[in-house]
Amino acid sequence: MPDSSSAICRIWVDADACPGVIKEILFRAAERVQVPLTLVANHWLRTPPSRVIDFLQVPAGLDVADSAIVERVAAGDLVVTQDIPLAALVIAKQAVALNPRGQLYTPDNMAERLSMRNFMEELRGAGVQTGGPPPLGPRERQAFAAELDRWLAKRSGR
Repeated sequence: MPDSSSAICRIWVDADACPGVIKEILFRAAERVQVPLTLVANHWLRTPPSRVIDFLQVPAGLDVADSAIVERVAAGDLVVTQDIPLAALVIAKQAVALNPRGQLYTPDNMAERLSMRNFMEELRGAGVQTGGPPPLGPRERQAFAAELDRWLAKRSGR
């Protein structure tokens, strides 16, 4: 991964499906270290008044928010998303992808994650009830906050 500690890195959030508690963690972190944070969604979202927190509303449509993020993301930026295909595109642009449960998407685990996603989609297409992920609990929130802090520390040279 390129060293982007000297460049201004930004956090992008695939905000349509991002849990509120994760957004709150991101808002506090952005304010604390003054890192630009942009939420991207196809519906209006409330954000706290801030010089570093921004909101980009995109038209409704399949993958419109994802495309807006991919178009704007730069190497070294952080993208918070649950969307595995979006994460793959972000990684291809040498940015960092993190899901709201605190799991980093990496070139090493991306093929497996895409394969599992496609398999689960096939099962659902065949009428098999696969269920969703378990609710986000304290352990996942803590894992997310820890990964976010690691990314922020790398940016500040700590």
